[in-house]
Amino acid sequence: MNRNQVLRIAESHLLPTIKERYGLDNYKISVIEAHEGGRNLFYLCEHENVGDKVIRIAFLPDRDAQDFLSELEFIRYLSTHGAGVADVIDSRHGRLLEEVSHGDQRFFVSVFDKARGDQLVDHGYRYREGAPMSEYYFNCGKTLGKIHDLSKKYEPEHRRYRFFDKYNPEFINQIIPNSLPLLKGKFLDLLQILNGMERTPETFGMVHFDYSDGNYMIDYETGDITVFDFDNTCFCWYMIDLASIWQHGVGWIQFEPNADKRRQFMTEYFERVIEGYRSETEIDDETLASLPLFIKVNLMESIIDAFEVMRNNDEEPEWEEDLAYLIKCVEDDIPYMGFYHEIYSADEPFEYEVREI
Repeated sequence: MNRNQVLRIAESHLLPTIKERYGLDNYKISVIEAHEGGRNLFYLCEHENVGDKVIRIAFLPDRDAQDFLSELEFIRYLSTHGAGVADVIDSRHGRLLEEVSHGDQRFFVSVFDKARGDQLVDHGYRYREGAPMSEYYFNCGKTLGKIHDLSKKYEPEHRRYRFFDKYNPEFINQIIPNSLPLLKGKFLDLLQILNGMERTPETFGMVHFDYSDGNYMIDYETGDITVFDFDNTCFCWYMIDLASIWQHGVGWIQFEPNADKRRQFMTEYFERVIEGYRSETEIDDETLASLPLFIKVNLMESIIDAFEVMRNNDEEPEWEEDLAYLIKCVEDDIPYMGFYHEIYSADEPFEYEVREI
């Protein structure tokens, strides 16, 4: 079942039931445009007198009730303990998760508080007036540090999946085309390295797994950040989220032609992020030294996700220049997403000549 089919079912059958179960009758409800490859349907619920809400309808058969409950319970735990996250809303039946059926199709429904503030893109990537960008970098790290600090103490009721439950040799061999044997080999080598890494409560726990400015709002009055979209949360090394912060930081300097200047900016940027992170939780320098490794892990996740979307859409494997770039970095062992390497072009950031699969 694709998104357009679900949209028609939602408008005619699902929304009336959802509104009744969550008391949303007096809200103005409108669909939120989704990104390509999204696994959920979202609706914005607006009310002039109370806080806005967001409905999520999950329609792909790749997750069960336990998967959703493990995510939602983690969000509730974080919110209850003061993390900057958009909390999940109980239904009128006191449930975090509701199941709604239509015919033989099951849909899992959850409702969240709408995160306070705006996204950077809404302001043309300009930060709040009168405040330095260094405040934003600090708050990115601080917000994530609070989440990770709470995760270190978290004891889940419903167990969430672990990194290796998905990212394992069998899955790699299924999802990566046989025409890319070098890429497959690099991913399998990377998994072997990760398998040998220490996993303690101080280094390994529930992570967001998609921590970026597309998944949080900024209060432009205070600078506070509120995180949402824990759809990919899982047990993994905390460094995976910090590597995401580093990767998304390149956007601030991506058009600078001088590699030394790019490196200097990224060093100062990430130092400020870590300063904010350490204001909430501890992390040692040895762990931070694994940043290049976890940037590579994030590249692996991005590449796999691209091929997974193609498979789910029944498309023949193909790629654009941005995917070709990521693959080149992995195959040639180019660190830091090639950001300091001769492969990188400030005129065409993160693009590489496409070749046939």
